[in-house]
Amino acid sequence: MPASIIAALQIGSSPAGKAATLQEILSYEQQIINSGASLVVMPEALLGGYPKGEIFGTRLGYRLPEGREDFTRYFHNAVDVPGAETEALAELSTRTQASLVIGVIERSGSTLYCSSLFIEPGKGVVAKHRKLMPTGTERLIWGQGDGSTLPVVDAKVGRLGSAICWENHMPLLRMAMYGKGVEVWCAPTVDERDIWQCSMRHIAHEGRMFVVGACQFQSSPAQLGIKVKHWDDQRPLINGGSVIVGPLGDVLAGPLKGEAGLLTAEINTDDLVGARYDFDPVGHYSRPDIFSLEVDQRAKKNLRYIED
Repeated sequence: MPASIIAALQIGSSPAGKAATLQEILSYEQQIINSGASLVVMPEALLGGYPKGEIFGTRLGYRLPEGREDFTRYFHNAVDVPGAETEALAELSTRTQASLVIGVIERSGSTLYCSSLFIEPGKGVVAKHRKLMPTGTERLIWGQGDGSTLPVVDAKVGRLGSAICWENHMPLLRMAMYGKGVEVWCAPTVDERDIWQCSMRHIAHEGRMFVVGACQFQSSPAQLGIKVKHWDDQRPLINGGSVIVGPLGDVLAGPLKGEAGLLTAEINTDDLVGARYDFDPVGHYSRPDIFSLEVDQRAKKNLRYIED
């Protein structure tokens, strides 16, 4: 396979809402074209927002009325899949001829999911992954995905899979995705910490694949014109850290910190064969006589209506 350019688009959700965020995404169209990127990975919850520092009026054992109001506002800033925002992203994908993987807050009924959308040129949204395990207080506002949204998508750059933020720390999920033949691992996140870079390098080295970690960058509350309790007004709310890693754990680009931008690297998935020569976690370096993993990929429905 010929060499390809892959990219992480490091930007943050706008306090002005999803329309403003979408416009910022679209403003990178020419940069994406100029870079020659065939894949652009964008951060977790980019459309819909990651409300860092919010408590949604919740205390153990009770909820305050203002929390319901906060959630209602958050719900209305989420996106429908499909919807107007996904149509605009599909058009961007076609114009740039780049596959897009983007983190969104997805509305389904009255429940929100933290999801990754896979968008292909000329096809639009071809798959989605819903975060299986929201972390900590994320569980107040997001539902849990099931095994029916663990896709691997054939794209121009190779086979794409996605795990969102701390899902990347779930060994069984990683193993399940390795077994599906992921070649480019897309990791939308809001984790700005240095330890996240270690995780990205470990996963690339363990799975013998390319990894794109795309983190939000949000300026300080003072610059954004907002207040976040118990947070330094001058400290960036999310300081970035997007990174692209090769299949032996070598950093190809980044980490990009302290600013927005398009981070790129050249890859060739033909390199994966040599990388797996001495370690293939689902092949010659596995022991199926001792260990096995069962993955339930059935959609879990709350209700089944049975009629004669």
